[in-house]
Amino acid sequence: MIAPTNNNRITLPPLENGDLLSRAEFERRYTAMPHLKKAELIEGIVYMASPLRFEPHAEPHANLIGWLWNYKIATPGLRLGDNPTVRLDTDNEPQPDAVLLINASCGGQSRFDEEGYIEGAPELVAEIAASTASIDLRDKKRVYRRNGVKEYLVWQVMEERFDWFSLQDGEYISVTPDVAGIIRSQVFPGLWLAVSALLAGDMLQVIATLQNGLASNEHQQFLQQLINNQ
Repeated sequence: MIAPTNNNRITLPPLENGDLLSRAEFERRYTAMPHLKKAELIEGIVYMASPLRFEPHAEPHANLIGWLWNYKIATPGLRLGDNPTVRLDTDNEPQPDAVLLINASCGGQSRFDEEGYIEGAPELVAEIAASTASIDLRDKKRVYRRNGVKEYLVWQVMEERFDWFSLQDGEYISVTPDVAGIIRSQVFPGLWLAVSALLAGDMLQVIATLQNGLASNEHQQFLQQLINNQ
């Protein structure tokens, strides 16, 4: 006997740019599309990434990760992630280009849930943007601010601009380089960035500046703080 065909079976719709979904439905459809590399839920709206070009995104992304990775390996108690899913709230599940966070066991403000996703706001989020017209400087910036991301970095590659925002009294304040052209993190002592060198692709100078930050008294005090919080 041939079993009757169930013509009433519901097919799960695919994710589409601009879909208005709950986080649960977004995750359900995203999970059903394993070929999909990147999709984000920002203020309840689905955004799906276009193919990424080398110079406007892939290379600067790698350079940014390299800078953060050198800081992370010199600072036990931190975690660095490349394109992780971040469950911020019921309407927002971004997939930032990079996150740097303090382990919950060392006093960090985010945690890993039972499925291995980041729950809550990492201390630092970084995004590679094509230009000032990007969502990274509009909706995402508002979402990260509202959820308590303490430092938000946006590299606008086409415009050769790097924005560093620091959360102060619930608002993002733009941090500018000092007279030496360096921005120093307020959340991660010793995380120093030679902005002009990064924009010029001079990673030797970027790492040399970072090494000076890692040798600073502020970084040594931060290491002791992380140890004390364990």
